[in-house]
Amino acid sequence: MHSDYLVFVDESGDHSLTSIDDAYPLFVLCFCIIKKSDYVNTLVPRIKTLKIETFGHDCVVLHEADIRRKRGAFSMLSKEPREAFLETLTTIIEDLPMTVVAVVIDKRKLNEKYSTPSNPYHLGTQYGLERVWEFLKMKGQHETKTHVVCEARGAKEDDDLELAFRRVCDGDNRTRKPYPFEIVINDKKANTEGLQICDLMARPIGLSVLRPEQGNRAFAVLRGKFFSGASGAIEGNGLKIVS
Repeated sequence: MHSDYLVFVDESGDHSLTSIDDAYPLFVLCFCIIKKSDYVNTLVPRIKTLKIETFGHDCVVLHEADIRRKRGAFSMLSKEPREAFLETLTTIIEDLPMTVVAVVIDKRKLNEKYSTPSNPYHLGTQYGLERVWEFLKMKGQHETKTHVVCEARGAKEDDDLELAFRRVCDGDNRTRKPYPFEIVINDKKANTEGLQICDLMARPIGLSVLRPEQGNRAFAVLRGKFFSGASGAIEGNGLKIVS
């Protein structure tokens, strides 16, 4: 049997521990958990409607970096249409019944703490899946197959990710139990709404950790969506900071 939920995964920053950007020394892995019924009936139609109303078609991929830097289709939006687009997109995310798990890794501190630090992507995968499993357990869905959709990054990287994913699901996790997750590696060009929403969330979450004093409207919208576990605490559950 398949579970009632889908999980989408995207990242912010890169996982290199040898070349670290001082302006953004983080690697963020963001997991978006959403009920299939909400995905099909709410998220997909609202995102498609927004794209068609803004661009005249739904082929545009919502990529946080393109929106922020006004690249591609977003370079053609004047001030008022851009503001209207961002306002509607924020409302969609705010309204969406979803649960967020994010793992934020400070790569500088990881290098300082360990002589041979773990690959940040693999570390983020383990910590993220452990918390997704806890969420599903609380919903009584932890024994059914749940598909975890990750963005494709390249043949070698995808093989490495799948190996790390399988290892966690085979019991290399804090519960020492098998997880009934099935990985789906999906190309960004497939224009999957779940991955796009996840992409939009990852960087604001990272910035909230890197510069907590800075205004961050996107994070303020997401704050109430983090998994809070059985204890009701976001930190350590929906927001796992590795430093």
